[in-house]
Amino acid sequence: MAKDVIVLGLGNPLMSDEGVGVYVVERLQKQAEKFPDVEFIDSGTGGMNVLHLIANRKKAIIVDCALMGQSPGTIRRFTPDDVKSVKQVSHFSLHDVDILKVLELSKQLEECPPEVIIFGIEPTKVEQGDTLSPELAAQIGEYVKIISRSLTQI
Repeated sequence: MAKDVIVLGLGNPLMSDEGVGVYVVERLQKQAEKFPDVEFIDSGTGGMNVLHLIANRKKAIIVDCALMGQSPGTIRRFTPDDVKSVKQVSHFSLHDVDILKVLELSKQLEECPPEVIIFGIEPTKVEQGDTLSPELAAQIGEYVKIISRSLTQI
């Protein structure tokens, strides 16, 4: 049975900071016993699979790399209504989707959680590489604390 709350880590860990959401969720999974009503999932590049993962939950938290024009490593909390996507997708792959469009489709299907929170983390670099930049790697613990605080406010 699905838990009421889901935390999804999005991103591609083979593209440096693009994988930050995956790294954060891996760390949160190690503390899962603190949050018995929360499911932590590394959803990688997400795609349309996110639609099914969030269906009929009470709350969804999404952690992802986001180009926001901020200093590298900056984390910002927002809702889908707070932002507009400028992502260009090729439409050649079900994994190449815009998360905001997935959330909109979830609403149309009447399966979207009533509360959706997105944590965007400004990257230093998005290029081939299987490690985070030093700027983001040094702040993983802080990102985990920030998101954990959101989970205690359920």
